[in-house]
Amino acid sequence: MSTVVVVRKAKQICIAADTQTSYGDLVQPAAYLKDTTKILRVGDTYIGLVGSSSHWIVLQHYFARRKKSASFKDSNSIFNVWLELHTALKEQFHLNPNDEKDNPYETTHISALLANPHGIFGIYPLRAVHEYTKFWAKGSGDEYALGAMHACYSRLKTAEEIARVGVEAAAEFDSGTSLPLTLHTLSLK
Repeated sequence: MSTVVVVRKAKQICIAADTQTSYGDLVQPAAYLKDTTKILRVGDTYIGLVGSSSHWIVLQHYFARRKKSASFKDSNSIFNVWLELHTALKEQFHLNPNDEKDNPYETTHISALLANPHGIFGIYPLRAVHEYTKFWAKGSGDEYALGAMHACYSRLKTAEEIARVGVEAAAEFDSGTSLPLTLHTLSLK
């Protein structure tokens, strides 16, 4: 799994992620892989992905081939992009949209956090989109990251410092999360 965090503080936004790749019990530390990023850049938006490592390459191909630029300026725009993405996932990338029979909608199987000059957002497998005002975390170490960021949010000055604390706490206590981390910091509009 992985841990990705997003933080908003003052006029700064930060997204950060660990670099471990796992296949069941097999761990591939960053030192063994050429590219360990879990954060994809699409225009001025950074998308941090957790779950299957296939999501990163699929989204990279999808956004590179997309004829019109994607708008991630608010929850509605992100939802519309994800609706179009879901169709492409099924038709072009052979997504298996089946999940639990009680789900009200087909699933993308993708959990992601977004950071851009408009804010920080979370996208969930059934395409729910949430905008966050302070911070959030997704992935196997999210509870550790959330607790650590909650504990330090009021006393640290920058979004980057808080994001580092979140990923470092997850790496300390979660077996699916390892350092080094990658991060991107940008200014809020």
